[in-house]
Amino acid sequence: MQNTLAQAAIFRGTGLHSGAPVTMVVRPAAADHGIWFRRTDVASNARIAARWDSVVPSKLCTLIANGAGVSVSTIEHIMAALAGSAIHNAEIEIDGPEVPILDGSSAPFVAGILAAGIVAQDEPVRALRVLKPVEVRDGLAVARLEPADMLEIDFAIDFTDAAIGKQTKRLNMSNGAFVRELSDSRTFCRNDEVEAMQARGLALGGTLENAVVFDGDRILSPGGLRHKDEPVRHKMLDAVGDLSLAGGPILGRYTGIRAGHALTNRLLRALFATPGAWVWVDVTRSTGAKLPGVGVHAADLPACA
Repeated sequence: MQNTLAQAAIFRGTGLHSGAPVTMVVRPAAADHGIWFRRTDVASNARIAARWDSVVPSKLCTLIANGAGVSVSTIEHIMAALAGSAIHNAEIEIDGPEVPILDGSSAPFVAGILAAGIVAQDEPVRALRVLKPVEVRDGLAVARLEPADMLEIDFAIDFTDAAIGKQTKRLNMSNGAFVRELSDSRTFCRNDEVEAMQARGLALGGTLENAVVFDGDRILSPGGLRHKDEPVRHKMLDAVGDLSLAGGPILGRYTGIRAGHALTNRLLRALFATPGAWVWVDVTRSTGAKLPGVGVHAADLPACA
């Protein structure tokens, strides 16, 4: 069955890039509604579908826009939280152009969703089943989807910074794995990247409290890492959010090698453009039990949430 929230969940913080205060309210929605954003600070054409074909190319985050040019950026962490909590329908009201960064992970969003409660709706979940492999590349970066019985994610990163280095991780995303294993992993960057972005008027809301900042072999953020492989876990978190823009859960294996937001969106576009590579299916009871977020409860949340 599809799910929505039992009541609204409210989040207040600042945008990572703008540094501006923002309030976001995630409200329940009817079955088959999907996930939509609505800019409450915009008088008309305020609604934007959280869907792969609404994505506007952006190097630093996932940004969606409607035909009138109204946009919302940095949606990947709330989208991952919704997908990882098995929320299929929600109306997200936001009074600015950027989702609050909070602590740089999805854990505060998951905590708010679970506190609001989850209710089942009397309609089956439609999932996107991958039927044959589809792959996109950009230099050394690779993103691929191939058939599997449930969502699996296999990710690899390779950074010259000694504190990051090479990291790989593979997860079966069923049975609350997202909430337990990925939700608390924070966005990360190099110290010189922060300085360069802020010089260009970006990352104005970035602090050592909402991102893991690396400088060679040093971790500048207080308290260090939440996981020894937190960077690759965060990349997987981003992938969960970006893949959710397919419009429903994906039954397939995602492989990312040095992949980012733009490449994952290119992959979804390639998938939908490839005849015979996908099909929408009504999820059966046995398959539904394997979807991300099914059976999640507050005890699954990491301590930081």
